[in-house]
Amino acid sequence: MKPVRYQTLAGQSGGYWLLLAVLAALAAIGYAAAHYMEVNGHYVTGMSNQIVWGMPHVFAVFLIVAASGALNTASLSSVFGKSDYKPLARLSALLSVSLLVGGLIVLVLDLGRPERLIVAMTYYNFKSIFAWNIFLYIGFLLVVAIYLWMMFEPRMNKFGKTAGTVAFIWRFVLTTGTGSIFGFLVARQAYDAAIMAPLFIIMSLSFGTAIFLLVLMATFEWTDRPLDDDILRRLKNLLAIFVSAVLYMTLAYHLTNLYATEHHGVERFILLEGGVYTTVFWLFQIILGSIVPLTILFSPALSRSRRALVAASILVVVGGLAQVYVIIVGAQAYPLALFPGMEESSTFFDGAVNGYAPSAPEILLGIGGIGLALLIAVVAMRVLPFLPERLGEPPSAGAEEPVAAEATAG
Repeated sequence: MKPVRYQTLAGQSGGYWLLLAVLAALAAIGYAAAHYMEVNGHYVTGMSNQIVWGMPHVFAVFLIVAASGALNTASLSSVFGKSDYKPLARLSALLSVSLLVGGLIVLVLDLGRPERLIVAMTYYNFKSIFAWNIFLYIGFLLVVAIYLWMMFEPRMNKFGKTAGTVAFIWRFVLTTGTGSIFGFLVARQAYDAAIMAPLFIIMSLSFGTAIFLLVLMATFEWTDRPLDDDILRRLKNLLAIFVSAVLYMTLAYHLTNLYATEHHGVERFILLEGGVYTTVFWLFQIILGSIVPLTILFSPALSRSRRALVAASILVVVGGLAQVYVIIVGAQAYPLALFPGMEESSTFFDGAVNGYAPSAPEILLGIGGIGLALLIAVVAMRVLPFLPERLGEPPSAGAEEPVAAEATAG
């Protein structure tokens, strides 16, 4: 394989500064929304004593899960020896760090009292999965930072495989911990399932690959760098496999719940009678987030179009947000089974479906987290050489850029 030359973003064009300004504005709006909620109290949000995790948690969990999957390209290079992906390993690791930081910022700012985070960092209840995740998140940032150092420093390149293997293992443990947050919550009928951990792992691969594809294609397009069709074809095939696996795991999860009588109520709620949650599940998660992207990715005609690949990746991201929304908010909306097999009611709405409508500050905080994650990535690419100078030759002029072209022999 030919030596890869890396470059920083020039950062001199008006388009670059416009992008930087937009992302900085989104991050600032997110912070303003968090400040507004902190000053006025969480009553200005749609959250309540019944639904304590709202849209900020949806965005935060999505970004954290996607951060693990975004490292997939780097893992394919260093751990599995796929040299074709080596030029993209730096960008992959950068994106995983920036997405995780964006998600954690949203999570911290949604606490209402972010300064009390110091309590969580100094007093640990090791029987709590939340305490475990503090170590997993911070450890992941440290491990990937060391991994990036191994890639940047020529003298440390020989340790790249070891660092990549540690990062590979750590990201699976991290996503297992995030999924286990829900798997260990026995009080909620929609949780309390061992399948939550592997479901979140495969979700991370799907969401992270889709975001990586979008960032990769946008960056190379806007900087006029040649992008090899064969690399896109490989990533497209990986995305198709991951989306299929998420759909399969979702099917297995619901079929398992339908088999158990105690889960019939929550399954009927999510699949048939949940109103907005049923609509989000079937329309956005299953149809737009899974079936339509798979149709594009497996279609011989559509899969050759870069525009179609962008559309499929965007739909996977939308479907991912919808899936996390149903998992987090939909499960809380279904009433707790305080006395299984009996009906109960009180002034505290026991046995009643809990209402929730996301407020503007919640949504803006989540969007601000996405803006911050991308801002970190864009600034880092300007400061350090994360991007390869070129990946293949530019497509022929006047033709629709294929993504499924066969690699030339030799």
